[in-house]
Amino acid sequence: MLPHLLFDFGGVIIDIDYEATPAAMRRLSRAGSTIEFSQAQQAELFDLFETGRITPAEFRAGLREAYQLDATDAELDAAWHAMLLDVPAERLALIGELRKQGHQTALLSNTNSLHIAEINQRLATKYGFKHGIADVLDRVFYSQEVGLRKPGEEIFRHALTEMNWQAADTLFIEDSPQHVATARRLGLRVLHLAPPLTLTTALPEAIRAFPREYAPARS
Repeated sequence: MLPHLLFDFGGVIIDIDYEATPAAMRRLSRAGSTIEFSQAQQAELFDLFETGRITPAEFRAGLREAYQLDATDAELDAAWHAMLLDVPAERLALIGELRKQGHQTALLSNTNSLHIAEINQRLATKYGFKHGIADVLDRVFYSQEVGLRKPGEEIFRHALTEMNWQAADTLFIEDSPQHVATARRLGLRVLHLAPPLTLTTALPEAIRAFPREYAPARS
């Protein structure tokens, strides 16, 4: 049986600079405040936005208040989007080829309405996509729309139930260690895509190794 493929988005399909947004927001702060946002953890304000419990306007207001930011909406949005880099064509081509081979695919992403709109626009401009990354996957599960986020177990269970997948038949591709830990606890196989691994170099080998977890050779 071919493994089902459950992809994270940031750091897996789209390149991310986790330091760029805090740095950009710090420049907008009257006090040079440290923004409580990183790959490993973030303040409640960001959790609320990523689970759809506050609007973009409320998110911007929260940023201004919490971090003493003097900025227009456009400036705040630009700083928030600073972490978003490129979606390499070879990664999209690989996913397309794996679907042709018979793999079922889905995305499980912590994200928010502003980032979704921004990435969808970029993918439309660069690749002609009509529905964002959903154009190359069978299903997309955004924390913003589900109302749950990683590393909580419930969003994983939600995706598996919706896809009618068993955890043991599923390979989860993720860059954040705290999300990897949850997936392993639930019985998913995992490709921890830590640097210098990339999707195009590591995923084919991980699929060949399935159901064992892929361990890159050490030099």
